[in-house]
Amino acid sequence: MLRVLVTSQTHESIFPMSPFVIAPPPQAVVPTTDGGLFPVRRIFCVGRNYAAHTREMGGDPSREAPFFFTKPADAVVTGDASCPYPPATASLHHEIELVIAIGKGGTDIPVEQALAHVYGYAVGIDLTRRDLQDEAKQARRPWDMAKGFDASAPISAIRPAAGIASANSGSIRLMVNSDLRQNGDLSDMIWNNAEIINYLSGLVTLAAGDLIFTGTPDGVAAINRGDRLVGDIAGIGHLTTIVC
Repeated sequence: MLRVLVTSQTHESIFPMSPFVIAPPPQAVVPTTDGGLFPVRRIFCVGRNYAAHTREMGGDPSREAPFFFTKPADAVVTGDASCPYPPATASLHHEIELVIAIGKGGTDIPVEQALAHVYGYAVGIDLTRRDLQDEAKQARRPWDMAKGFDASAPISAIRPAAGIASANSGSIRLMVNSDLRQNGDLSDMIWNNAEIINYLSGLVTLAAGDLIFTGTPDGVAAINRGDRLVGDIAGIGHLTTIVC
C-alpha cells in the first residue's frame, strides 16, 4: 500500500544532533499529475454538502452553515493501492468526493479570493464506518473513530488548478464492481469550493498542504472485501481502489 513517502536515510544521518526523542514520522504525501509530491498537512471534510445525500442521511437539505470533521494526514492511500477493510465495523461505506488541495494559506479568506489559494483538485473517497457513526450520533459523541481511521482517505493524483477549466461543475461518479452507486454533478453542492474555503478559514487558519474533502452525492452504501471501487470526476481525475 502506497500511503506515505519514506526516506531511506537513517534517523541518525538526518539528525546527528537531533533534539527529537524518537524518529520523526514520515511525511504523508499525494502525487501530483505533473510528477511532483504534495505534502499533506491536515485533512478537513465537509459534512452533508449535497441535498440528496443530506436527505438520504435523514437531514434537512436547507442551506445551513457547513460543518466539518477531520482525518489524520496519513489516512491518505495513493497510487490506486488497495484499502484494508478496517476493524471494529460491519458496515463500511463509500463516499466519492472532490478534494481541494490548498497551496496558499490564510485566515478569513474572502470568497472572491478563495480560489487563488487552491493548488489543485483530486478525486477522493471518504471511507466511513457507518455503524460506528450511527452509534456516535445516537450517543451524542464525536465521529472520530467512524471517519478518521487508518487508510480512510484514498485519493487520486492532484491535478493543478491551472489545468482545470472548472471545478464547480461536472460529473462525479462512483462504480462498485459493475454497479453505478453514486452519480451526481459538482454543481449540486450546497456550498461551492470558494464558499467552503471562505467559511473554513474563518474557523481555522488554513495552510499550504491542507486537503478539503467537499462532500458526497447520494447513493452511499456498504462495501465488502474484494469490492473494486472506481471513482471519476470530469476534468479532475480517476481513482481506483480494491477493498482487501
